Amino acid sequence: MAEKSTQTQTSSITPAALHQLVREGRGPRLLDVRTPAEFRTAHIPGAHNVPLDILREHRAELLSHLDSHLDEEVVLVCRSGARATQAEKALAEAGLSNLRVLDGGMNAWEATGAPANRGPERWDMERQVRLVAGSVVLVTGLAGIFLPGAHLIGTAIGAGLTYAALSNSCAMGVLLSRLPYNRGPRTDVRTVLAELRSTP
Repeated sequence: MAEKSTQTQTSSITPAALHQLVREGRGPRLLDVRTPAEFRTAHIPGAHNVPLDILREHRAELLSHLDSHLDEEVVLVCRSGARATQAEKALAEAGLSNLRVLDGGMNAWEATGAPANRGPERWDMERQVRLVAGSVVLVTGLAGIFLPGAHLIGTAIGAGLTYAALSNSCAMGVLLSRLPYNRGPRTDVRTVLAELRSTP
């Protein structure tokens, strides 16, 4: 079942359908575009971690590798589907067409009881954004009692979150992804390409 994005047709695959393909040994190449720390917390067995920022910055290099597997379908995974849709758009604009997005992301995959490799538990990016945005609004709202105008910071955060929803992007999430807590083991394009080349 396909869903429309604002500019391109995004093809999706349900967790049940993907799980069936994996069980039958016909699983597609899985690219998980979350942060390394999120990936370590839980990921689909056999998935490769290609963080969204690396994918965007080095899509030409990644494309040159993926082009050698043009007959192979690629499924993009994130926590809920939003970042994977952004990754699909970036790769499609670069010329890759055999792309699908895991419908509902890891949230939906885990909800079905499908297997996942697990590591140390961490908060996912959406939860971190809610904590930081909520804390800023709460603190500036209280500070506004004593400091006139402080509440405008909370208003700016609200405007940023509204824009994030409308544009399906999140500047705060990008900034949080660069914190040591979210980086996990060092990941760069050379590491990503080496891992992709190590599997057929």
